[in-house]
Amino acid sequence: MNLNKNIVLLGMMGSGKSTIGFLLSKKINCSFLDVDKFIEKETNLKIHDIFQKKGENYFRDIEEKITLKLLKNKGKVISLGGGGFLNKNIRKEILKNHISFWLNWKSSTLINRILKSKKRPIAFNSSENDLRKLINDRAKIYSKANFRINCETLTKNMIVKQIINLNEKN
Repeated sequence: MNLNKNIVLLGMMGSGKSTIGFLLSKKINCSFLDVDKFIEKETNLKIHDIFQKKGENYFRDIEEKITLKLLKNKGKVISLGGGGFLNKNIRKEILKNHISFWLNWKSSTLINRILKSKKRPIAFNSSENDLRKLINDRAKIYSKANFRINCETLTKNMIVKQIINLNEKN
């Protein structure tokens, strides 16, 4: 397992980045860093509270600072927030020095997951059409990741195994 670089998981909210990241880190015996958890710890607020009380711009500034700091580690599995890879500075750092995996799902699967969740700040006032547009817009940027995992027909363990196999070939 190449642990000179971080393995970075990205994708839409509801794509399973945190779950897969945790399982992957256990399987390859390394630390797992969830950017959203670090943001919540740093601000002492839940993500949806940050959006409500301080706004998205404040959140994105904190997200950039914390993500770039976490990326200085080596040999970790890191789960980005859904919008993290959209940030040019974060994306540039990841593509230059780390290995990135986009956990890709059908729009309908993601929309169902997002609408069921009460903790997705971007989704609070979004219709299905708004979410479909957001997913399509973000997919253009997510597609710059080193690898795309089409997760729709895979179990969690199959996704983890595919990441390990692709990482070993890299």
